Amino acid sequence: MGSLKKGIFALMLFFCIQSPFAQVAYNEQAQDVINETVRSWNSYKKYAWGHDVYLPLTHSFSDWYSEPLYISPIDAYSTLYLMGLQDETAEIERYVIDSLNFNKNIFVKTFEVNIRILGGLLSMYDLSQNPQILEKAIDFGNRILPAFNTLTGIPTYWVNLQTGETKGDTVNIAEAGTYLIEMGVLSYYTKDPKYYQAAKKAVKAVHYASSSLGLIGDVIQVQNGKWISFQSHICAGVDSYYEYIYKAYLLFGDPELKIIWDNSIPGIQKYLADIYDNKLWFGRAHMYTGEKTSSVITLYDAFFPALLALSGNISDARFLQKTWNGVWDMYGLEPMSYDYKKKEVKYPVYDLNPEIMESAYYLYHFTKDTLYYNMNVKYWNNIKKYCRTEDAFTAIENIKTMKQGNEMATYFFAETLKYLFLTFSYHENQFPFDDYIFSTEAHPFKRSHFNTPETPTYLGF
Repeated sequence: MGSLKKGIFALMLFFCIQSPFAQVAYNEQAQDVINETVRSWNSYKKYAWGHDVYLPLTHSFSDWYSEPLYISPIDAYSTLYLMGLQDETAEIERYVIDSLNFNKNIFVKTFEVNIRILGGLLSMYDLSQNPQILEKAIDFGNRILPAFNTLTGIPTYWVNLQTGETKGDTVNIAEAGTYLIEMGVLSYYTKDPKYYQAAKKAVKAVHYASSSLGLIGDVIQVQNGKWISFQSHICAGVDSYYEYIYKAYLLFGDPELKIIWDNSIPGIQKYLADIYDNKLWFGRAHMYTGEKTSSVITLYDAFFPALLALSGNISDARFLQKTWNGVWDMYGLEPMSYDYKKKEVKYPVYDLNPEIMESAYYLYHFTKDTLYYNMNVKYWNNIKKYCRTEDAFTAIENIKTMKQGNEMATYFFAETLKYLFLTFSYHENQFPFDDYIFSTEAHPFKRSHFNTPETPTYLGF
């Protein structure tokens, strides 16, 4: 084969490996999501390239900290990849390799950068197999690892990326225990158990502090493991703790995680589940008495039908999704928080959240019922109706007036658009759902990469 033909063949092979989703004729709904993703991505590039968040109404940007960390592109990569947008993903990879430097004297939120930056980089590597991306992920993982050097192993709220200094000794449970997937993947690819064991120690510290009812509180002190709040729920501030216990078990096969899950779910079902107004809700209860304390829920709770379906409880998943779909239909979007007994919006913001679409996607996969496909059609149409701007999408300040805010959250790329696209392209059979686990930020990790004979050794269980 001549050198020119070899070059052409190598280029074709590169693009084939880069994304198995290229050159697919998608249906109208899926193509619409791709088109809107490209439109929004191009606007980010035009006005906010190199920065964390795009502000659509002012065509400007904001950064999470005093220096940017490139959060939107890292979050967006896996969605662009699955859509077959090869030029865009190649550009992100080049920037990460050539221009991204994490040696910054700034304090970052341990939980937030773990799910967005570390998770995004590891998924980028898992999809691309580019070793230079893995080097960046290892560097970043090492920079946030000092946060876990507490008496309990529960990480501090803040960690300095340059000095390793930590601060913030009170965290909610999502911030305490949402690390198993990212740290487990990092341990697997480095063959060093220290990352996964740090994450697992934090989860075990929370679990061992459970009450005799099998319930946990929602805010804990990282040095002594004492509860700051005794309120138990699955809402924002706790949600992904439960999500990661079960998903990490599926991804890595650690039997101890299955035991923790099996010890946790009965208390949730017994004390938090609430049939009210012929609907299934999950409210709040006191962790020691089981007494109901509040009927205020958050739109983040709409992730739970997906987790129920994944763990085999299809009937409750259906029931709960029906409830959340009803909340959506009240206003055309979901409020950030809602009191289901008072039937009152507590916080009217909608920040382009993905959870209800995530659950619809999962239920469509597991049941093949077009009801859930059509739910995501409706959610997408409403997002376009109320959140679409001249060049992107933005949050809604008040779902009662539909007044637009001025921020396109990074998870809009990572999660919302991804779950909609995967729902609408489902019939193309391009994405093997059962061979992937999504992180809480919807970064996909291929199960067959990690559920191997070497996994227990690499992760140390």
